[in-house]
Amino acid sequence: MADKTRITIIGGGVGGYPAAIRAARMGADVTLIEKDALGGTCLNWGCIPTKSLLQSAGVIQTLKDSEVFGVKCKGYEVDFGPS
Repeated sequence: MADKTRITIIGGGVGGYPAAIRAARMGADVTLIEKDALGGTCLNWGCIPTKSLLQSAGVIQTLKDSEVFGVKCKGYEVDFGPS
């Protein structure tokens, strides 16, 4: 029986995390080293959270502009606390 290929990936961001999954699916023995949250900056603090906040801001703007379409919104509340 052949030994498994061993791979060490440094960084669990948008490159390292999928690379580790792919290598494991191909049968490698994978070690993933990440000093912080898996997924990296983009997933946890950058791209995805920013897109979520931009979407929320768009919804609020739609509420503010709704009278143009005959819809009157008396108010709204923003709560980004833990769910």
